[in-house]
Amino acid sequence: MSEEKEITIYDIAKHLNISPTTVSRGLKDHPTINIKTRKKIAEAARQLGYRSNTFASSLRSKRTETLGVIVPRLNSNFMSSVLAGMENAASREGYNLIIAQSLEQADKEMENVMTMFNKRVDGLLVSLAYGTESIRHFDVFFNKKIPVIFFDRVAAHPDSTSIIIDNFTAAYQVTRHLIMQGHKRIMHLGGNMLLNVYSERLRGYKQALQDHKLPFEEKLVMTGNLTEECGTDIAKQLLKLKPKDRPEAVFCANDTAAVYCMIALKNAGVSIPEEIAFAGFNNDPISRVIEPNLTTVNYPGYNMGQAAVTALANHLNGDASITDTNTIVLRSELIIRASSGKREQ
Repeated sequence: MSEEKEITIYDIAKHLNISPTTVSRGLKDHPTINIKTRKKIAEAARQLGYRSNTFASSLRSKRTETLGVIVPRLNSNFMSSVLAGMENAASREGYNLIIAQSLEQADKEMENVMTMFNKRVDGLLVSLAYGTESIRHFDVFFNKKIPVIFFDRVAAHPDSTSIIIDNFTAAYQVTRHLIMQGHKRIMHLGGNMLLNVYSERLRGYKQALQDHKLPFEEKLVMTGNLTEECGTDIAKQLLKLKPKDRPEAVFCANDTAAVYCMIALKNAGVSIPEEIAFAGFNNDPISRVIEPNLTTVNYPGYNMGQAAVTALANHLNGDASITDTNTIVLRSELIIRASSGKREQ
């Protein structure tokens, strides 16, 4: 069976007995074509099954009106919020989004980058994978002067802008809060220290200890992929210690690992916050479900997504360059809940 013929503007012109030029202009809502004729053209196009050839159009304009987005994973409350903000801003600016996830793998991220490059996206928005150690795979974009904006998990590049929160200050505030609650031996559970979010949170933790004359103990810093399993494994390690050797509080670099560590400890009979206090990061919904509710840091994913797309669109439209500023910093907020209560004397 032969493939059905693609409808063209010439078919619409013949159907309406008007010129192809008039059809072309009418489909683009050109002001030289009166509204009545434009409606006729639109109706005929719908009836005949006409589809605009965006590929040919993009070759002529060298623009696809499409932005690529690469995120570590889609099943994250924070990232869902970021993508909602991106969709809103992209719709307002007249762009479509192509979204891919790296699944926290550097190799998968590299594949995503080449896919976006071959799809001829006008620009790229990226939050780096947990395993990414180098950003050389983005050179295909930088070498072609195709704009790249990093957000949340970022890497410095002279031809790019990063959109972040002040992770150092946020972590400092969390650690300071735990200290003010009477906790002195505070453990930090972080992620891959090659990524800015985790290295800055560790730095904020260390600075708060120093400013409050508390010693920094290397053995109280642990790293992992901050998954549910990671939180459970950390709890098992803590349970192997004698109660007097356990940390008085745990500051975790995300909420997921913090919550699952709390669950495992509670199941083993550890009282929270009386024996071990907890604080997380991200303000995921799970932080409000666990008992006691988890102290955490809220930062606006939706606003981050909007800011990223707006900055990229402004660059593409010539209104502002992403090289005008190295970093855009958004606000965050410490949310104090019951998990970080005062230490019993």
